[in-house]
Amino acid sequence: MSGDLKRDMHALGAAARDAARALRESSNDTRSEALRVAASALRARAPEILAANAEDLKAAAHSSAAMLDRLTLNEISVEAIACGLEAIAALPDPLARTLAHWKQPNGLDISRVATPIGVIGMIYESRPNVTADAAALCIKSGNAVILRGGSDSLRSSRAIHAAMLDGLQAAGLPGACVQLAQTTDRAAVGEMLQGLNGAIDLIIPRGGKSLVARVQAEARVPVLAHLEGICHVYVHAAAKLEMARAVVLNAKMRRTGVCGAAETLLIDRAVLSSHGVSILNDLKNAGCEIRGDEAVRSVFPSAKLANDEDWRTEYLDAVIAVKSVDGVEEAIRHIETYGSHHTESIVTGDAAVAERFLAALDSAIVLWNASTQFADGGEFGMGAEIGIGTGKLHARGPVGVEQLTTFKYIVRGTGQTRP
Repeated sequence: MSGDLKRDMHALGAAARDAARALRESSNDTRSEALRVAASALRARAPEILAANAEDLKAAAHSSAAMLDRLTLNEISVEAIACGLEAIAALPDPLARTLAHWKQPNGLDISRVATPIGVIGMIYESRPNVTADAAALCIKSGNAVILRGGSDSLRSSRAIHAAMLDGLQAAGLPGACVQLAQTTDRAAVGEMLQGLNGAIDLIIPRGGKSLVARVQAEARVPVLAHLEGICHVYVHAAAKLEMARAVVLNAKMRRTGVCGAAETLLIDRAVLSSHGVSILNDLKNAGCEIRGDEAVRSVFPSAKLANDEDWRTEYLDAVIAVKSVDGVEEAIRHIETYGSHHTESIVTGDAAVAERFLAALDSAIVLWNASTQFADGGEFGMGAEIGIGTGKLHARGPVGVEQLTTFKYIVRGTGQTRP
């Protein structure tokens, strides 16, 4: 790694630390105004954003269909990004929250209040919309952010970043509140993982398994991430057929390259013929490759034989593993054995079975009679998300503005001293 790159990255960190102080002291109105202006700037800059994206797509022409899907922007998606910024701007101030308040017998008045984390390092691949989503969520929650997108989306990210700077400037906030690493050198990621001389408080990776694994292995600062999205849909014996068909097809095929896409389908053996064949035909007709166990292949011979590795695989493609199970307890055991604690869904008309499924599974998101593709901050009313957390500490599920805060204690006294 060159000395120039190390110096440049550390300069980003120092500037972000200063900007974080300005953001922490800013008002919610100021931060929200920055996002509203940025949304207008995105719309005004749409032609240049789309031109930049066309260049990225041209350079990535030989990439997979799933990767191109994540990379592609159009007029509709640019408008959706702008609307997301406005939705985040309209959210309540996440910093104006008293999380707890009490008085001690000695008269001390104690409050636990929300406060920004500080400086977020965001490392991501292929998705230029993350540039805007991450920047907006960090601004709203009072955090400075250093963005390091993938080389395949750098042109698009630069164009979107320019719109975010327009918003910051209009609101009188430092441009260093949102910085984009301009290099494609992978050594820049290594510098961020080391914390940029103490500047970065939290790393959030968003990308493929290899990226997230590297971040989790090398980071010297806290990491908020999920390694894989091995999501399940379980069709219980009491599921309504048409509902099950709609939910499964959407969960797998709406967008196959997102982390909330279903990768494994579990079907009760009792309805494998009555429900399973119709569901599998829907998937096959939509272009999905089916890999099933022996019971599945007995009713759907065109399925390929699944092996143990299929239950552990996040395909991010039009492929699904299908297994027959004998009831909800076997479904739960399978998910706990092979899942990644991301998102699971049950389709059933039996409320008691559904509640057993929802309570027993230790995944970040569990759904009843709904597609796993709702695993998204925007769909949760958060405006957008910076990622999905599957760990046990700090934040789980979609990470929005509230999840990008921590807390401190404010203690008010009248001269008390401790005996």
